[in-house]
Amino acid sequence: MSWLEKLILFFKDKQLRNKILFVLAIFAVFRLAANIPIPGIDLENLRRFFSDNQFFGLLNLFSGGALSNLSIVMLGLGPYITSVIILQLLTMIFPRFEKMYKEEGEQGKRKFNQYGRMLTVPLGIVQAYGMLTLLQRQGAISTISPALLLTSILTITGGALFLMWLGELISERGIGNGVSLLIFAGIVARTPTEIRQVALTWDPAHLPSYIFFFAVSLIIIAGVVLITEARRNIPVSYAKRIRGHRMYGGVSTHLPMNINPAGVIPIIFALSILLFPGMIANFFATGGNQLLASLAQGLNSFLQNPWVYGGLFFILVFVFTYFYTAVTFDPKTIATNLQKMGGFVPGIRPGANTAQFLHKILYRILFIGAVFLGSVAVMPSIVQGATGVTAFRFLIGGTAILIVVSVVLDTWRQIKAQMEMREYERF
Repeated sequence: MSWLEKLILFFKDKQLRNKILFVLAIFAVFRLAANIPIPGIDLENLRRFFSDNQFFGLLNLFSGGALSNLSIVMLGLGPYITSVIILQLLTMIFPRFEKMYKEEGEQGKRKFNQYGRMLTVPLGIVQAYGMLTLLQRQGAISTISPALLLTSILTITGGALFLMWLGELISERGIGNGVSLLIFAGIVARTPTEIRQVALTWDPAHLPSYIFFFAVSLIIIAGVVLITEARRNIPVSYAKRIRGHRMYGGVSTHLPMNINPAGVIPIIFALSILLFPGMIANFFATGGNQLLASLAQGLNSFLQNPWVYGGLFFILVFVFTYFYTAVTFDPKTIATNLQKMGGFVPGIRPGANTAQFLHKILYRILFIGAVFLGSVAVMPSIVQGATGVTAFRFLIGGTAILIVVSVVLDTWRQIKAQMEMREYERF
């Protein structure tokens, strides 16, 4: 069955069709909220500031333009993602959190997610205050009164919680991961603006650069799909067992291990960590203390160096790929479950030896995935420097395209799985 036939079959299924329509309705609500500004803001002055500042332009990308509008959801899912990062870091330090996340099953994960929601509130307040104060010091917005500042902080924090709730609604009632889909929607929402920019600044002399740019982008997209779908299959056999007059087991299958099991999460983690020092530096650069201002300006200049920024970004993505995989993938648990089900890897003893074997294979193939993710993260700067094309610099060839492709592939896999389930039920 071709993908077109599967798509037609999908839209014939009322339940699956309603799930897609529900996700699209949530997207519409998100885009509406992204265009509702908080009160007392000069939007034209703010948009000029974002068009001239690469640092804030990157932040604006992941909010789908909500930050440049200073909308009620200007923080996007940043506070929630930050809270998840903090809690997952704590699993490496406190055994109680690790046990809750890995060993207590679905109930433990629900409790872990609840802590993440609770931590989102103070983080949203801190980030909202920091962002508004920073924009005031940078001259992007005029000085606002304490009462209006408090109202704006509460509104922005409420907007972050509202987006978190929308993401959970998508995960519960729609298809796919709600947080990833909302980030995807924010990125794709920038596409019409980028197309308009190309149309307004079109020059036939730049045609070869655009052709080269899009050719390289297609190669990168193909590479993203290849690495995202690539996996190492480990053979697994099951011992024969006789119960009554029937024999069970005796079959061979495989255990798939993705080359990039961490997905796009390491890039989001690395981006959050990398942007934080620059935000703090911008905050102090216009302060009253001359020493702090000088240090902040020096740090800002250091981080804006393309070689420094690219190198740090690559290293952080590489490290977070291993870190996130260590948090979410436990070879010991997999080996234990295989042993309980009578499964074994041919030539490897069950139990601890199987766990060591899986650990060795995982970290070998993970090196390829980590290098790939790091390369994709710094690709926009390389492509932009080679072609001189500034439009689509975030949307094609880098972090954004990895997010878009990963979300599309993951969502399509879930759609196919639900379609196959419907076919089995009909059969």
